Amino acid sequence: MKLSTQDANLYFKLMWSLQNYVNLKLEILPEIVTVDEYEELPSSKKLGVRNALYEHIELIDPYLKENPQKLSSAELEIIRSWKKFQRGDFFIERLLKKYAVFIGGDQVYAVLALYESFDEVLPYVRLPYYTKAVLLPFKGKIIYDGLLQGYAISFGGGIKNDLKETYLAAKQNGQIIESFDPQKQTAKNAVSKQAIKELGPIIEEISQQAKKLRSSSGAPAIHSPAFSLVKASIKLAKLAIENPNDADELWKALKKIENAARKAETVLYRSEYY
Repeated sequence: MKLSTQDANLYFKLMWSLQNYVNLKLEILPEIVTVDEYEELPSSKKLGVRNALYEHIELIDPYLKENPQKLSSAELEIIRSWKKFQRGDFFIERLLKKYAVFIGGDQVYAVLALYESFDEVLPYVRLPYYTKAVLLPFKGKIIYDGLLQGYAISFGGGIKNDLKETYLAAKQNGQIIESFDPQKQTAKNAVSKQAIKELGPIIEEISQQAKKLRSSSGAPAIHSPAFSLVKASIKLAKLAIENPNDADELWKALKKIENAARKAETVLYRSEYY
């Protein structure tokens, strides 16, 4: 749920360097000149510079050109990527082992913490937590910039359920944003699609075996609806793999499962009384 110590160190090294540059250009804290001086400031002092950075994100370009701290090309690319920052109000919906779930509008983000995991940053906070935050790309992942400005608001069951459904729908449809790099996000989705495609032959083999299921004369009454239920379920599974976006056909297949289940229920109901 958080960066490695090495990556967290790198993040702050780059961020303090960039913020100090912004401070020098905009003369927000004129008494502060060096990065070392800036780094030693309390967070309350850095807040104005931090906000100015996102309001003047164009200052990244001259910073990259001047490269005052003689950073490597890889380090400069990380700073360049921060031009894609996302700033706004977010709900922290849940904390998972791999990341925290941030929801902004209808977008769901997988966000890593810095030195401290989110359960350390927010030890006594009830989720969902409504906060103003800045999300940044960092080495193919998404982090927050180190500051959460929370709102003193509690939420009822309706909003909690809506947020939960937003997260579950994004998870189900592979739409959780884990990177601001389109290529990395696309590659992640491609891997998932390939894994799903490999299930096709397995379902086809099961389907061929299921065709042999037939209720013979004198067999228990439950056989016929049970076998129909198996075949209908397999058909739904095949559609889910081959045409997962064909909602009409998926609903039709589901109706057949429901019909078979109802017939099985009727058989079982009748068997209890005779």
